[in-house]
Amino acid sequence: MSASKRTAWAVAAAVLLPLVVAVPSAHADEGKDAKDKQPKPPATMSAVGGALLGKPGTQAQLLPGAPVLPKELSARSWIVADAESGDVLAAHNAHWRLAPASTLKMLFADTVLPKFERTKNHLVTTQDLAGMGSGSSLVGIKEKQTYSVHDLWLGVFLRSGNDAVHVLSAMNGGIPQTVKDMNEHAAELQALDTHVVSPDGYDAPGQVSSAYDLTLIARNGMQKPDFREYAATSRAAFPGELKPGKKRETFEIQNTNRLLTGDFGVAPYQGIAGVKNGNTTHAGSTFTGVAERGGKVLLVTVMNPSSKEQHAVYKETARLLDWGFAAAGKVTPVGELVPPTSARTDTEPGSGGGTAPAPGKEAPGASASATAAAGEEKSGGVGIALSVAGGVLVLLAGAVFLVNRRWPLAGSGSRRQRSREARAPRESPTPQDPDVNP
Repeated sequence: MSASKRTAWAVAAAVLLPLVVAVPSAHADEGKDAKDKQPKPPATMSAVGGALLGKPGTQAQLLPGAPVLPKELSARSWIVADAESGDVLAAHNAHWRLAPASTLKMLFADTVLPKFERTKNHLVTTQDLAGMGSGSSLVGIKEKQTYSVHDLWLGVFLRSGNDAVHVLSAMNGGIPQTVKDMNEHAAELQALDTHVVSPDGYDAPGQVSSAYDLTLIARNGMQKPDFREYAATSRAAFPGELKPGKKRETFEIQNTNRLLTGDFGVAPYQGIAGVKNGNTTHAGSTFTGVAERGGKVLLVTVMNPSSKEQHAVYKETARLLDWGFAAAGKVTPVGELVPPTSARTDTEPGSGGGTAPAPGKEAPGASASATAAAGEEKSGGVGIALSVAGGVLVLLAGAVFLVNRRWPLAGSGSRRQRSREARAPRESPTPQDPDVNP
């Protein structure tokens, strides 16, 4: 090669080399920029349940021999808690106030469910179904048709039906009254990150909750036998339209909780007993689940995973449940699930406080077998998972709960397994999650 050609190559190399080296840096900057565009949690958040829970980022205190936290976690917020003791085993942005989607229906149920007997019937009017958001998840309620309260709650829990929520809200005095009741109940539970605008969880300005609050709400709800039954029902028969001169037909509805029923790409989780999933455009996917294994009961809430993994909210929940069961006794809690304010004075009926039942009356949750039998009979024979630490509340007669006292979720009792039907994965995929509100 001539001297002139060597000089030309050297000049070209000097020009091109920086361009070649710059390519990886450019891609790295783009990735950093994309990451920087992700919302960041507030620098300080609520300290309800403990100071560590008010700090951004992951909070965990692992003891020797404790398993490391799962690496495949992309949720903006999550929490792992012992449902019985209330200990928070680990958390990530636990008090970040985010859109809750249909997990807010847990608060709706915990607030309204005790108000109506399940056998009460209601004739649906046009006004009952007014005001539902476009693209709402529906169970298929029709106006001028009669439904029992039991039917309506199946629609809320299994199909996340906004139509069922609106009918029950109408029975409760209307949407504004129900929103007021829910906000007051959230305050009583000390779920202070939560603000309700729409009782069905449909995206609305200012409607927020947090992983901590949703876990607190689920814990309180699971102390109610009917709440436990509905949350754990995998399939049920729902009334169709009654036509003149014909017997009213029914159609099957299936729970949208994929860890309960299974789906393509996600298996039913062993020991799962509820609770509620959600998905909206603003909230992304949200989920609170409760599961029992080896006598340990855990609650996990996951909010808005950014992973492109199919069923990410369920898979990240399963990973955290697996970790929690493996880590039990090997971590120092980073906080606790606080009791309701009424637990201090024992004045709120049905709040999980420790008053003794009136003479001659059975304590709430005292008959797991009776509840399960009723559930199986009225829900098309599906198995009811009342195995949350045996499924029977231990009510401490005459006890007055103090602020610093652990608030037990449940006590010992015979465990019940769900039927094989509840554990079997679905036979065919669903084209669209019925709980998605565009």
